[in-house]
Parts: sequence; structure tokens; C-alpha cells
Amino acid sequence: MELTLLEKLSGTLANAATVALGTGLGLVLRGKLPERMARIMVQGVGLTTLFIGLSMAQALGRAKGGAVDGVVLGLVALVLGGLLGEWARLEEGLEGLGERIKQAVQGGGSFTEGFVAASLLFCVGPMTLLGAIQNGLVGDPSLLLLKATLDGLSAIALTSSFGVGVGFSVLVILLYQGGVALLAGTLSQALPDPAQDPRVLLVTGVGGLMILGIGINLLGLTRVRVASFLPALLLAPLVWALADWLG
Repeated sequence: MELTLLEKLSGTLANAATVALGTGLGLVLRGKLPERMARIMVQGVGLTTLFIGLSMAQALGRAKGGAVDGVVLGLVALVLGGLLGEWARLEEGLEGLGERIKQAVQGGGSFTEGFVAASLLFCVGPMTLLGAIQNGLVGDPSLLLLKATLDGLSAIALTSSFGVGVGFSVLVILLYQGGVALLAGTLSQALPDPAQDPRVLLVTGVGGLMILGIGINLLGLTRVRVASFLPALLLAPLVWALADWLG
């Protein structure tokens, strides 16, 4: 039986709703909480983000391509992707996009930082890809509903620190996550077992390393140019295919 459009997108729509709700609550709380409370909320999200990133990065250990270990493949994809991102000046491009949106909606605070951090945090990860495929294939939104709960709570903390820019990550969720759900039929033919496919595992591991960078930024330890590493997500399957072919 053919799934309806609503059934395929039910998890994505719920995810977008929780992020929008979390952003609204964060805006209500912003400026009303003592700075130390707002800071501890962001630090809590930062620590949780580090944990999520570490959990995802462990997928590299199962993404072996030919005779090459997945960690090495992940490093190659990350470095090449980072160099490509710096050449294309992706960080500056996303900042420019964020600034244009900020001016259009008269956003304040760290609009761009919130937009970029939230978009990456909410859209880079195994729950996004696997949950969208599951929702699009059989209409089961359970994994995305779990993700929606985590994203909504994170949106409250992020918005209290960065402002309304976090809410605009809803557009990225709808376009990327919703797009994967709608294309799930095609993806399922190429990836018969997404949870164990080495290409998905490698993308998950590389995404986990990027999520670690977001956590480091949230904790203020240093400034990782996470957006510059975005091409690594596209290069990872190509790097695996090359290693597998050579092997």
C-alpha cells in the first residue's frame, strides 16, 4: 500500500515542530534567566553534544574499506573535505547567508552561530538518515520522534544563548530530512541495509567528528570551523569506494 505524503513526512514535521517550540521557549526565557543559568544550560547541551559525537564517531571502527581501517578513511575524508571547504570558503558563505537572513528578520545576538550550530547538530547524524529512511519507507516515525524530543530540548538551551537563528534550522530540517524521507524508496535500492552499510557508517563517523567540533565550540574551548568540513560528508562514500576498489 502506497504511503501518503503525510505518513512519509510525519517524523520530519514533528521534528520541525519541536525545534520551533523549543526556540519559542528559549526566546521567552532569554534575558530572564541569570547569565550563570543560561551558561549552564549551554554547557549541558555542549557536554551532551560531545557524547553524541563520540558515540557517532565510533562507527568509523566498523567502516573498513578494503584493507584500510575506517578511522584512516575518516581522517582522509575529513582532511580533504576541510581543505575543499576552506578553498570554497564555506564558513564565510554560511556566515553571509546567516547575516542576510538575520537582516531580513531583524534578528539579534549570535544569529549566524546559532543557525549554523543548530542546523549541523539537528541534521548530521545517524538518527537523521536512518530515521528519515525508516519513516519514508514504512511510515514509522519512532526514531525521528526520539530525535525530535532531543532536538527540542537542545533548541531551548541554544536559543537562550544564540537567539532566534536557532529557529531557522527548521528550514534545513524540512529540506534535508524531508528530502531523504521522500527519496527513501530510491535510497533503499542502493542501501539494502543502511544500518550496516559501510558508506553510511563512514558518513556517520565523519559526522560524529563534526558534532564533536560543535560541542567544543559550545563549551568555548576553542573555535573549530565546522562548516568547512561539510564537504567531507560527500567525500566519505567516495573515499570508501576508492579504498574498497583498491583492496
